[in-house]
Amino acid sequence: MRKIHPLLGLAILSLTAQTEARPWTDSAGRKVEAEYSGMQGESVLLKLASGQTIPFPLARLSSEDQAYAKAQASNSSTAPEIAPKPDTARIPLEKRTWPQNVIVPARAVEIAAISESVADRKYVYQSEAFEFSSQAKLAGSLMKEVARTFEATKFLIESLPWGVQCKPPEGRPRFIAALYETRNDYIAAGGPEMSGGVYSSGDKIFKIPFPSLGMEKRGQTYFKDDNYSNGTLIHEITHQLMDDYLGFLPKWVIEGTAEYTEMLPYKSGTFRADGHKSGIKQDIEEWQQRGFLLDLGSLENMMTMNRDQWDAECETSEKMAAMYHRSQLLVYYFSHLDGDKKGTRFIKFMEAVYGQVAELRAFFADPRVKRMEGGRFSYPRDFPPPDRDPATAPFKNLSLLIDERPYPKLVEDIIAGYKDIGIKVMVR
Repeated sequence: MRKIHPLLGLAILSLTAQTEARPWTDSAGRKVEAEYSGMQGESVLLKLASGQTIPFPLARLSSEDQAYAKAQASNSSTAPEIAPKPDTARIPLEKRTWPQNVIVPARAVEIAAISESVADRKYVYQSEAFEFSSQAKLAGSLMKEVARTFEATKFLIESLPWGVQCKPPEGRPRFIAALYETRNDYIAAGGPEMSGGVYSSGDKIFKIPFPSLGMEKRGQTYFKDDNYSNGTLIHEITHQLMDDYLGFLPKWVIEGTAEYTEMLPYKSGTFRADGHKSGIKQDIEEWQQRGFLLDLGSLENMMTMNRDQWDAECETSEKMAAMYHRSQLLVYYFSHLDGDKKGTRFIKFMEAVYGQVAELRAFFADPRVKRMEGGRFSYPRDFPPPDRDPATAPFKNLSLLIDERPYPKLVEDIIAGYKDIGIKVMVR
């Protein structure tokens, strides 16, 4: 596990150090060796030996260290911050609440048919935030229902107190979705064989075959049939809308948030966000009916698992389903059962992740950064990109969730939290 000194609890910015390392002491007498690396608001930026730069509240440092930091701030000329100016439109953390009914605006699902080509098997439609490319003509009612699910999921994610900003990939005015007429077409386009739909982070396209949705062909046009389903859509749309965040989140948060949105009761453009308790209980009941136990396994291993370890744990579809469900249980716990039951720690965690996202967006928006083909880019040596190392970047803010609790204590909290709503889970 990557250890984080208890003195330091938040990671947002990474700047070039300006001084030699020295000991810093907080108001509780805890010490850490770090370099002064500038100021961020009312926090001093401390660069650890690992290279990680941490903002720490100036007021929580010893009086000697406060004086030192203020002197450095007035005398030194630090490198320019990569992070953008604060987003004044963001709701303060203490004022964020969990929504009740989330209803997609009617304007968002007004469909425009952009082009239709029988020869190329390409039919392009647009809603407010999405562009859909289909291999066959879709009835207006079907296209509107598909778009409604996409747009409603976007509206839901932006309404949750996680603070996620859903932005299309650089250079695209809309998110892109591709619908394939057959499973063979879907697999040929890169869709995994055992999947019903997938968001591909490589080309930034959501891909799904018609059979996964439930469609029937009448003449040359597809309509909804009795088996039409939104389940696969909502999970993968969540990945697509949170693409900027994926590199800064542990895998259990990535899959757990997608399972969370899919879990919420949904019908015709409306999410019953206040139905989360019935949603998790229904999923748990279905899980138990399939013969599975509510076992999160080793909590520390689950929360600190890297990408390779996750893939190894998901070697079969059954094991993958178990990992998704464990992730869902964790995200639900931190959202509704932890601490004050308002998800405060998780909201703070997601806000810190937003800081990483905003830093990366600002980096690529800087004119000194030049994009090239194949996803490559160039930048000056004195203007390095933010940390995107999959071994470190997803775990920088994990301390906000743990909140100085030893893992055995956190295990007790999770068991007690679920017990309060009548659910018995096993955690180690």
